Amino acid sequence: MKDWTFELVAGPFGLASEGPSWDGRYIYFSLIKGGVIMRYDPKTSECMEWRKMPNLSNGLMFDATGRLHACCVLSRSVVRLENNGQMTTLFDRFGKQRLNTPNDLAIERGGRIWFSNPWNEMNISETERQEMPDQSILRADPKPDGTWSVTRATFDTTFPNGVLLSADERTLYVSQQDYSEDEVRELRAYPITPDGSLGPYSALHQFGKDHRGVHRAIDGMCLDAEGNIVACAGWPKSGPGAMIYVFAPDGRVLETHPTPGPVPTNCTFGDPDLRSLYVTSWDGHLWRIRTERQGWNLYP
Repeated sequence: MKDWTFELVAGPFGLASEGPSWDGRYIYFSLIKGGVIMRYDPKTSECMEWRKMPNLSNGLMFDATGRLHACCVLSRSVVRLENNGQMTTLFDRFGKQRLNTPNDLAIERGGRIWFSNPWNEMNISETERQEMPDQSILRADPKPDGTWSVTRATFDTTFPNGVLLSADERTLYVSQQDYSEDEVRELRAYPITPDGSLGPYSALHQFGKDHRGVHRAIDGMCLDAEGNIVACAGWPKSGPGAMIYVFAPDGRVLETHPTPGPVPTNCTFGDPDLRSLYVTSWDGHLWRIRTERQGWNLYP
């Protein structure tokens, strides 16, 4: 295993960066509290403001047809950014209740969306009120009339964060990241059943706590072409520190790579050969690491 050389290609912007996504030409990422989506061009090294997002985008993902989707914290919704520059709100409620603060999403080839719905007070007004009593993974199914049916998928999560689909769409990986003393922090693998529900999960990796404080669990993650999970986790407060982990599908730790910044948030593979890993951070970095691994993305 070779050490990874991290190259700072944009930032730091002083605001948390999140949701890196590759469209075959550019890397897009959110500056959450900045209310913008940034675009980085690896050919020219230019990083520019691409789209204003006053509703504060967090997780981003392209669907199979190349349309960018975003979890919006302030509007408590999941939106689609249309090719004509318009923005479509896909859903912002579960029944009559407003969503919490959608964080991350994973999209199937057929368009079905899985997303984490924790209650995160960091990026919203103090006047906002939590209407849903749970913090779960939700599944949104597109309907023929253009509307969406939103279903609760987990009943055992208390603060889900990163979500990721296996390439065969049979497994949903979820980061359970609750820092309460009586809750666990772990990487979970939920089997997706034929009816679209989730079966009992397997705990692939657990993050404990020590006398210095709780360990930080996984934030965001992506897949490589072999089905391994590449994940951002850790911080300087405890444990081994800020790290990129590579997990086999059964949870075995294949590699660990310390990051130059204190808190990595999310990652994706990009560049034409999909061998560059792009990593965002709490301080608004965008790092690039050339790897021996090849990524797997739904699009392009």
